[in-house]
This record gives sequence, structure tokens and C-alpha cells, in this order.
Amino acid sequence: MNKATAIPRLDNERVVVTEWCFEPGAETGHHVHMMDYLVIPLTDGTLDVGGIQTTLHTGVAYARPAGVAHNVINAGQQALRFIEVELKSPAFPSTPRGVSS
Repeated sequence: MNKATAIPRLDNERVVVTEWCFEPGAETGHHVHMMDYLVIPLTDGTLDVGGIQTTLHTGVAYARPAGVAHNVINAGQQALRFIEVELKSPAFPSTPRGVSS
């Protein structure tokens, strides 16, 4: 398997930020996302995700919930890069401060 490269960019109490780099045919290997996440493409390209081809456009983000299981493959002829942001915790508590439930 031609493995995609994961470059850690930030890991703090709220988020994990990873830059993913895929040569043509490179893949992540099967994995399950344990946190909600979003992806911001840095290049245009085509991914094969579970046998479904998806076209990415630079700067057009998308989000997915925790529990997503897949293998991501660069199905295009060009190198592909994106930023993945995994959300460790919600931005705000479920009950705002000063508000009784």
C-alpha cells in the first residue's frame, strides 16, 4: 500500500489539526473517526472513499460526524493535500453559563 503522509500541525485541548499529503494512489488505510471532523482541501483532486469517488475543490470545506469508518485513496493523477480538523470538545457547554436548566 502506498501510504498517505500525515503531518501533525496542532494538538490541544479542543482540536487536532493534521495536514494530509497523498501522492496518486496513496491511501490512509481503513480507520474510524472518533471525533467530529472537518476537511479543508488545499488542492483540487479526486478521492475514492469506500468505493465512491468525490471531487475536492481548494478551500471548499466539508464536515462529518464521529463514527465515520473508511479508507481514503487519492484517485486522481496529481498529488492531493488537505487539512483535517478533529473537534475534541464542543465550543460551548450544552447549558450556557448563567442559564439554569
